[in-house]
Amino acid sequence: MTENKNKIIDKLAEDWLESGLEKGDMVLVHSALSNYLKRFREKNIKLSPNDILESFLRAVGENGTLIFPTFNFEFTKGKTFDIRNTVSETGALTEAARLHPDSVRTGHPLFSFTALGKEKDRFRGLYNFSAFGKDSPFGILHEVNGKIAVLDIGGERSSTFYHYVEESENAPNRYHKIFRGPYIDYDGKESIREFNLYARNLEMNVITDIKPMEDLIWSKNLYIGYPPGEGTCLHVIDANTLYDEIAAIIRQGKALNMLYRIGKKD
Repeated sequence: MTENKNKIIDKLAEDWLESGLEKGDMVLVHSALSNYLKRFREKNIKLSPNDILESFLRAVGENGTLIFPTFNFEFTKGKTFDIRNTVSETGALTEAARLHPDSVRTGHPLFSFTALGKEKDRFRGLYNFSAFGKDSPFGILHEVNGKIAVLDIGGERSSTFYHYVEESENAPNRYHKIFRGPYIDYDGKESIREFNLYARNLEMNVITDIKPMEDLIWSKNLYIGYPPGEGTCLHVIDANTLYDEIAAIIRQGKALNMLYRIGKKD
């Protein structure tokens, strides 16, 4: 790595700290790199997803932990999930994290996560049955009051932590659905496994729409950092803060038109 590249990565790490991250944080990172990296290319600066990953590792430091969504939905179509090899469908940064030699991947075949850093072993061997259950990576993040960071994408297009709150608070727009299919574990052993998903209720014609909730959170100045395309392009929030805000809406019976809306029947 050239000295100039190192300086750029260090500057990015400073950007993340300016936007709400701190040394030693446990943080779930959502991202969209296409437009973000394009801005650098226009300045004749070539950065890769691995460079962005390294910048986040530097930002949280040796005592920090990064978590990336490595979701893949082929299991719902009867295709085999291989925890060692099934690729992430949630962007280039998440795939770079999955392929990192020090990474640990969790075992839910739809909503798996890859962890790096000091507390990564908390995620080792985690085969949570329910994607958004209290024993999921979301539950760990909530337990330690970690952070959620979103790089250059709106929370309404990325923040699956919402569904963890919905399951925890028994939101009316979702229900428990079991998926069963072929599964290959870390030892290469294949079996048929079942997993749960707190799924959108299609019979109610539910359409997930958390944009009103995101607007409310921004209006309360609960995010630190910047919206997509502005400043550092990163915004950050404490997991507990986000949980409490969403849970309050559900408990007050206001989830409709804040977390979801009802669409028209076909």
